[in-house]
Amino acid sequence: MTRGPVRLCVYNGGFLTQSRVRRILSLSGYEVRLGRPGPDDLVGVWGRSPTAHRGEAVAARHGVPILRVEDAFLRSVLPGRAGGGAPLGLHLDRSGVHFDPSTPSDLETLLATAPLDDTALLDRARGAMAELRRLHLSKYTAFLPETPVPDPGYTLVIDQTAGDASLAANAAGRNSFLEALMLAREEHPGARIVVKSHPETASGHRRGHIGAGDLRPGETLLTGPVSPWALLEGAVGVYTVSSHMGFEAILAGHRPVVLGRPFYMGWGLTDDRAPLDRRQRRLTRAQLFAGAMILYPRWYDPCRDRLCSLEEAVATLAAETRAWREDHRGWVATGMRLWKRKPLSDVFGRRRGAPGLEFVSDPARAADRARRSGRRLMVWAGKTTPELEAAGAVRVEDGFLRSRGLGADLVPPLSLVLDDLGIYYDPGRDSRLERLIAAAAGLPPSARLRAERLVRQLVEAGLSKYNLDAAGLPADLPQGFTILIPGQVEDDASIRLGAGEVRTNRALIEAARAAHPEAVLLYKPHPDVESGLRPGAVPDAGTLADAVLAQTDPVAALAAADAVWTMTSTLGFEALLRGTPVTCLGAPFYAGWGLTTDLGPALPRRTARPDLAALAHACLIDYPRYHDPLTGRPCPPEVAAERLASGRIPRPSPANRLLAKAQGALSGHAWLWR
Repeated sequence: MTRGPVRLCVYNGGFLTQSRVRRILSLSGYEVRLGRPGPDDLVGVWGRSPTAHRGEAVAARHGVPILRVEDAFLRSVLPGRAGGGAPLGLHLDRSGVHFDPSTPSDLETLLATAPLDDTALLDRARGAMAELRRLHLSKYTAFLPETPVPDPGYTLVIDQTAGDASLAANAAGRNSFLEALMLAREEHPGARIVVKSHPETASGHRRGHIGAGDLRPGETLLTGPVSPWALLEGAVGVYTVSSHMGFEAILAGHRPVVLGRPFYMGWGLTDDRAPLDRRQRRLTRAQLFAGAMILYPRWYDPCRDRLCSLEEAVATLAAETRAWREDHRGWVATGMRLWKRKPLSDVFGRRRGAPGLEFVSDPARAADRARRSGRRLMVWAGKTTPELEAAGAVRVEDGFLRSRGLGADLVPPLSLVLDDLGIYYDPGRDSRLERLIAAAAGLPPSARLRAERLVRQLVEAGLSKYNLDAAGLPADLPQGFTILIPGQVEDDASIRLGAGEVRTNRALIEAARAAHPEAVLLYKPHPDVESGLRPGAVPDAGTLADAVLAQTDPVAALAAADAVWTMTSTLGFEALLRGTPVTCLGAPFYAGWGLTTDLGPALPRRTARPDLAALAHACLIDYPRYHDPLTGRPCPPEVAAERLASGRIPRPSPANRLLAKAQGALSGHAWLWR
């Protein structure tokens, strides 16, 4: 007999008003209710909050257990008091609270008794630790990783907010932090002292314990938002009472001095000044992390509305964090077609508390507006000018996993790229993607594994850039060694900037025939060209190639190919993902790295030799931003791929379709496409 959800009786309004909290509880098997608890019910309280006594009194009176609820250790971009919104996960503890040492919590019992020796679990832990550090993710992530921190060689003292429940549970207060400061001076007499304030203190929401008046000359009170990982990297010693940053110090390789009794002390990884005798087990960093971050929390996926793994939660937080870091100053955009403005506003203009996205048609006025307002300047990549570049404009373009439908049909994109250096289709200058590909050769194993899984997801779902509802292959294709030749839009920027001597679709077919006279050549026209919207038609393609794959699914065409010859088409990248050899007569973003046969322009900057997983990670995970069309949230690429595979994407409106037809009628006007 299937048991229903456990009734959770609550006496704190937050359980009723916070829909995310209720949803995580529901997915975890708890039904939030008001009223008197029965013998099989639980009472829900929020940790050791000021209202917890209500539920505690009811639970004692009726003799029922308590479920203590707390935010998980990766919460949100901003703190809750600063508008951070709902938590990404919860701790649901029937024994105690992780920060209260007066009684063992479920987390402490887990760390003390669970085997924690499974190789797969520990590999996951090490991978997630590496990803948090690589992406500069923490409990709160509203900081810029590049913000300078003091020069290395300092001793770090971590302050916390006054009145924090973890301090009350540890009988700690201002004197505890002054003691930590004094110990740091005495035990590291030659080092500078840096005191790090809590993010909520820096934002003015809560007081801290250490102020400028407590410091000696030469000591630093760091109040601004900086990356904890960057700060910990330069420290020679770390002192904390019970801060979560002490846990991160362990992950960063430190043995922090701990004056309180937080969950991470007592396992042999900290210098404990208030030992807890019942904690005798010795754990590795990976074991501590596995227990605290993988096994203990309930993580939530807001795009898929389900409980999820830590890795999925990290990917979600990374997407939301990237959006905040890039958008929090607001944007001024120029060079944007009218129909693109709403999709761009959906992606870049909806950060809570951010100034948003403002469109200014005149480039000079846009640059001046950005300068005066402090916003960042954005331009559609094909409309950039030297003046906009000098003003620091960031280029925006469609990503490589775009939509179900063509941009020429005004179908909004699920992915967009921002490039502060150049743009991926221009090999004549450095681009952000080029640097990401070069750096990807050093990715940790967990990141490579994620890229491999994403590629497998795309291939198995038959996804490509546009995912059109197109026909399959003709049944009467010639047999033999088959070369697929993807046609392109001949006035496309990637051809203008990245093609070599071969610059037309006709010349591409002729070059492939000259190199492989006995091969079966399959020419696939570009969808925009087939629809009559863009130039590049080859009227006699049927006499140059063995077959013309009109209105054909590009994934089906790739499945039939033994090789691909291209100028700069992204179909060459999709062929690489499927293990098909690619010959490039131009210089696309995926050429020059040792993964293609290159017959086009030389690419002397591209000296790194990434493998396919590294290339895929740079192009599909690190470079683009993804937008979930169902929830309106920033999302990981895996969510975008699921939306594309399922077709659960809002269709273009009738107004868009009418505008697309008008564009087709006016397709001779080049300004429409830029």
